[in-house]
Amino acid sequence: MEQAVLALEDGTVFEGTSFGASVERTGEVVFNTAITGYQEIFTDPSYSGQIVVLTNPQIGNYGANQADSEADGPYIEGLVVREISPVASNWRADDQAGHFLAKYGIPVIADIDTRRLVRLLRDRGAMRGIIAVGDHDRDELIRIVRKSPGMAGQNLVCKVSTAKTYQWSEGVEPVSVSDKISPADQAEFHVVAYDYGIKRNILRHLVQIGSRVTVVPSNTSAADVLSLKPDGVFLSNGPGDPEPLEQESAEIRKLIGKTPVFGICLGHQLLGLAFGGKTYKLKFGHHGANHPVLNKLTNKVEITSQNHGFCVDPDSLRDSDVEITHTNLNDYTVEGMRHRSEPVFCVQYHPEAAPGPHDSHYLFHDFARLMKENKR
Repeated sequence: MEQAVLALEDGTVFEGTSFGASVERTGEVVFNTAITGYQEIFTDPSYSGQIVVLTNPQIGNYGANQADSEADGPYIEGLVVREISPVASNWRADDQAGHFLAKYGIPVIADIDTRRLVRLLRDRGAMRGIIAVGDHDRDELIRIVRKSPGMAGQNLVCKVSTAKTYQWSEGVEPVSVSDKISPADQAEFHVVAYDYGIKRNILRHLVQIGSRVTVVPSNTSAADVLSLKPDGVFLSNGPGDPEPLEQESAEIRKLIGKTPVFGICLGHQLLGLAFGGKTYKLKFGHHGANHPVLNKLTNKVEITSQNHGFCVDPDSLRDSDVEITHTNLNDYTVEGMRHRSEPVFCVQYHPEAAPGPHDSHYLFHDFARLMKENKR
C-alpha cells in the first residue's frame, strides 16, 4: 500500500493510505452524510471540482456496478474515507469501489480520522485541498492548494455538459409488469432537458411520467429549444457557481411564459437568477441524504437528498412574482420556488434520489400536470 496525503489550504495535513489512482488532484473538500449511494455520488457531475469526504466509516462494502452510475464515469476529484472495503458483498457488484475509481484516474485516501476532518470543515467551512500519493513535501502541497482556484466564480458546467443533443428513452426499472413504461413513440409529452450536469435517474423519472426526452447542451438558445416544440423544459443539476452562467440564465428567462419549466439544484439556482434574484455561497454546503425540507404549500416535511454549495437569496426575490414554496429545516435556506402566474417551479434538492424514499416524487407528477394543462 502506498502512502497518501490530504493537505488543506489552512495548513492541516492528514496522512493515510492510497486505494485509488496514484495521482495528485486538487478540489474543494466537502463532506457528505449519506450512508449508502456512494457510487451515485462518485458519478454525479454536480461533484465536479470537489474532493468528497464520506462520513460513513466504511465505504465500498457493496462494490460498484455500471447500472448504478449517474454518468459514464466518476466526476469527483478525489475521495476521502475512514475505511474502504476490499470486498464487494452484493450480487449486483461487478467491481470494487476503490478499483472503480482507480481505473478512472481518481485518487482515494483511506485510514484517516474523517470525524476530525468533518468537524474541521464544519467549523471553518469548505476548503481547497489536494490528495497526493507517495512521498511529497507537505509545505509544497499546501502552496499548490493555495494557488488552486476556489469554487466561487467557477463555470464548471462547460466541462460536464453534453456536446451534442441526444434522445433518452430509458425509464425507472419497473417493480412489476403493470409498472412497465410505454415506448417513447407513445409518450404523452415531449420534454427538452438542459444538461448542466444531468443525472441519469432524473432522465428516467422524466420518462416515467410519460415523456420522450431530448437532452440539449447547456448553451442551447431558448429559440432552438422552442423550435423543438417541447411540452415542457427541464433544467438540470450541475456543478460550480451559478453566477458566471449569465448566458444560461438569460436563455431561461426567455422561456418563462412560453412553456412549463421545472428545475432541480443548479437549475433551481439559475431560475432564481432568471427571476432577477441573487445567489450566495454556503459555508460548507448541503451534501447528504437526510436533509429535512418543509413544503410550505402542504405543511408536510420531506426527507431529501442534497448536493449544493450555493443558495438562492430570498431577500433578492422579495418584490418579484416568485413564491418560496420549500424551506430547509436545518438552516432555513430556500429549497423551492414557483412563479405566481406562470407554470414554472423548481427545487434545490434531488427528488429523484428518493431517500424518503418517495417523499418528493410528486414533483415530477406536478410537472406532468402542468404540461397537460398547458396543452389544453
